[in-house]
Amino acid sequence: MRGWLPPEDLASLAQGLGLTLAQVQSTASFYSFFYTRPVGEYRILFSDNITDRMLGSEALMQRLCEALWVEPGHVSEDGLVSVDRTSCTGLCEQGPALLVNGWPMGRVDAARIDAIAQAVRTRLPLDQWPRAWFEIESPIHRRDWLLSTTPPAGAAVEAALARSPEAQLQAVRDSGLRGRGGAGFATGQKWQACRAAESTTRYVVCNADEGEPGTFKDRVLLSTHFDDVIDGMCVAAWVLGARQGFLYLRAEYRHLLAPLQDRLAERRAQGLLGAGAFGGRLDFDVDIHLGAGAYICGEESALIESLEGKPGKPRIRPPFPVTHGYRGQPTVVNNVETFAWVARIALDGAEACRARGTPQSAGTKVLSISGDVSRPGVYEIPFGMTVREVLALCGGEGAAAVTTAGAAGPCLAAHEFDRQIAFEDVPTGGSIMVFGPERDLFDLARNVAHFFAHESCGFCTPCRVGTAVNARLLDKLDRHHGSPYDLQEMGRMHRLMQGASHCGLGNTASLLLHDLQVKFPEAFTRRLHSTDYEPAFDLDAALSQARWMTGRDDPGAHLGDNLSAHLGQPWPTGAAPSAPESEPT
Repeated sequence: MRGWLPPEDLASLAQGLGLTLAQVQSTASFYSFFYTRPVGEYRILFSDNITDRMLGSEALMQRLCEALWVEPGHVSEDGLVSVDRTSCTGLCEQGPALLVNGWPMGRVDAARIDAIAQAVRTRLPLDQWPRAWFEIESPIHRRDWLLSTTPPAGAAVEAALARSPEAQLQAVRDSGLRGRGGAGFATGQKWQACRAAESTTRYVVCNADEGEPGTFKDRVLLSTHFDDVIDGMCVAAWVLGARQGFLYLRAEYRHLLAPLQDRLAERRAQGLLGAGAFGGRLDFDVDIHLGAGAYICGEESALIESLEGKPGKPRIRPPFPVTHGYRGQPTVVNNVETFAWVARIALDGAEACRARGTPQSAGTKVLSISGDVSRPGVYEIPFGMTVREVLALCGGEGAAAVTTAGAAGPCLAAHEFDRQIAFEDVPTGGSIMVFGPERDLFDLARNVAHFFAHESCGFCTPCRVGTAVNARLLDKLDRHHGSPYDLQEMGRMHRLMQGASHCGLGNTASLLLHDLQVKFPEAFTRRLHSTDYEPAFDLDAALSQARWMTGRDDPGAHLGDNLSAHLGQPWPTGAAPSAPESEPT
């Protein structure tokens, strides 16, 4: 297996699928894990989330590159290996993490890096590497109603089948269940709109493309409560009259694919899935679709585009997926956690959900907590719990800042920790990253800016340009060439992207940067070099090679002087021109 897509393969695919070569190339170039040039026999990608960096991932990557004589982002001269960074791998609670040919590895340290280098140098096949290196944990530190028990597979579906589809839909509406992926849209309302759409074909899609930095709770749910998720999809199929479902699994969770497919096969054999399931009362099956690396596919219309084999670019809406979704048919897309909740509501009733949380945020929320805490992992809490109480649970009492929506949301300062986790106060998709007082929050800002610059799909100009401008401005500040103008420019980008971006990515990409500037201004102002505009690079230093080549180092050869004042004058004593840091080639 080559591990990349050469031009002749793309041409063959285009011919076989009846597509233009441009269409195939567009899809191949869109996804991070489709490669159109060689990447080596071993492709090693270090997770580049801020929590991995806090645990020393950059030093570990440098150590591996030095051991393998390869530069980051390049393939070794012998074509054996490439080492690079990738977006958050969903292993934040057990970082630093990396992927080797797509397989995840957590808790990497210097000794492991040295062992990896040895395995690569000796060309040890990946299936002969120690299995312990690839063991992924599922730490759940607090359980509430959703995670406290594991009902028998199919029990929730049996309960739903005992009711009419209309009665089960009403139970979901009465429960007050809102989407757990972050947007918080009323689940019953979404299902009602799909039921009302004119069509005889409907689809149920589970969004397991958990790409938000700092989020990993869906990975844990799939590992520990997969039957609850599938039961929830079956309940949705009963309500909607759907016969086919898809679970869109992010590429970084490829290690879950085989065990999840095995479990689906077991359910079919048990009569709990597929044609004639549950004694012939439900015809519904689920296929798993593996993503290829694109954060934007967490957006439901982009996910549907990807399911259809196209680049995952968000659609123009309306129409919405509930009326025109997969293959133009009514489609419900819900999060992993949402479907697990649907199963519990079918089994225990709407009131069991209403009995927890707040009037506007019924039930519990599963959180992924990482960063400067003593007990990172998954926590199920009732809605209404304060951020301060959450920090006490996970050992993060000394925190200076907390992000509550990964990279795509606000950052809370210490004086805001008495706010509640709830849709009406601090909504969250489940990503909680904690930062202690010793952390430089400028590093967080820069990491997030580069994340969005990389993950923007490029469809609309405000997002495509705005994310790139923010990343460049923060790089400029990092090189100590910043000025107040640059901070003002980031503010302008924030206002532009908020109002003009095509989808949620562009509208949220600058929220965290803006919050950090407002609440932690010193993280930025201490990097300002001048009160006036500063260029992004040192033009005089860039001319050093020209001075070396021409044998000049007199004042007239430097910017900032009268360029003709020193022409024709001899070199001052001891002022012979010096070579630049690197000779031209």
